[in-house]
Amino acid sequence: MTRTVLRSPRIVTPTGSVDGAVVVEGGRIAAVVTEVPGGDVVDLGDRALLPGLVDCHVHINEPGRTEWEGFDTGTRAAAAGGVTTLVDMPLNCDPVTTSLEAFEVKLAATAGTYRVDVGFWGGVVPGNAGELSKLADRGVLGAKAFLCHSGLDEFPDSDEATLRAAMVELKRAGIPLLAHAELELGGPECGAGSHAHDDWLHSRPKAWEDAAIELLVRLCRETGCAVHIVHLSSSTAVPILRAARAEGLPITVETCPHYLCLTAEEIPPGETLYKCAPPIREADNREALWEALREGVIDFVISDHSPCTPDLKRKDPDRVSADDAGGDFGLAWGGIASLSLGLGSVWREAAQRGFGIDDVVRWMATEPARFAGVRARKGAIEVGQDADLAAWDLDAEFALTPGDLHFKHPVSPYLGRPVRGRCERTWLRGQEVFRLEAGEPHFADPSGRPILGRPILGR
Repeated sequence: MTRTVLRSPRIVTPTGSVDGAVVVEGGRIAAVVTEVPGGDVVDLGDRALLPGLVDCHVHINEPGRTEWEGFDTGTRAAAAGGVTTLVDMPLNCDPVTTSLEAFEVKLAATAGTYRVDVGFWGGVVPGNAGELSKLADRGVLGAKAFLCHSGLDEFPDSDEATLRAAMVELKRAGIPLLAHAELELGGPECGAGSHAHDDWLHSRPKAWEDAAIELLVRLCRETGCAVHIVHLSSSTAVPILRAARAEGLPITVETCPHYLCLTAEEIPPGETLYKCAPPIREADNREALWEALREGVIDFVISDHSPCTPDLKRKDPDRVSADDAGGDFGLAWGGIASLSLGLGSVWREAAQRGFGIDDVVRWMATEPARFAGVRARKGAIEVGQDADLAAWDLDAEFALTPGDLHFKHPVSPYLGRPVRGRCERTWLRGQEVFRLEAGEPHFADPSGRPILGRPILGR
């Protein structure tokens, strides 16, 4: 049985930081000790040792749109950011993962390409309630619905009747509904030729999210199906969610680094790299989301990595000037590429607000692992867990460059922004899958595994 000892002065565990070593045997954590055992030891110097992060909201887009992203490049970026487990969304791949047949196509097309462990969400669309139990039996960890247009005609939005039928099936299957919570209530449109982010922001007000969440709370109460709100951006929805939690309803909530780190006020004209749905909102809204994290109304933070080819961001070079980056918010694809950037961006902002790295680890590893149903093996440095680990220089502060982005296209609003924390080594089940050496990234061959089903529920 292979044995490895990793020495660090700061091992971040669920019960506090430890100065000592993690003993790895057979791909699992065998011990966390303060007295370093003899024999071969990997000394990490002053680097902190964190559990592998768990990112359960990632759009990999394979098969069908691998020119946007694929599992090879997407999981490479994950490993470079200390992410050892991710869960793939049912779009923007082609076919979308709304049937057993489509899921089998995805599994066959992507086998052998994972550099980290990968789970999968299925999708809810009108008319596919009968597929949900089949998807659950095959191993999807839950199913996602849109309450507004998804951006893809092949993944239409779900009305109340569709949601209710799906939730009955998901409750029976024992997996949650994930919901993009925006109801299109009307208002000003952001059409072609809109070069101001404010046009996009005002076209999708917080009221859209709030109304969708109120509907989901009601259906959760009615069906008993667990509901998860993806990428919360509206601070005015927090009281609704707080009340639902107090009632004992099975509702969980995530938000994203771009809602915690970026603000609408700072987005220049035409800078469509910032376009996402729901939109990035004002600074006071951002601070309210941080308070909801502090309170625990928001459970965790994930990337919502949603890449595309650069041309889909509709950057017009003829319009670029000192005060206009030349992008069209009405036509640009909505989505932010950020896989591998999460901890560095969130840790910088969290530290400024008095949070510790243990808080960030809880938000970005432990709680998403619990939600995805893999907490018994992932998300913490504990005896018996998979030895999914990452060595971090938590004090490194630097501005992101294209060389720091390891996904397919170096297209991200985080370029040029300061972050705090650099991942230098990543291990998956005790095997090194990423190393940063003399500023150069090195990746091992793919060794990640598919996660099919929820056999090891959280504790």
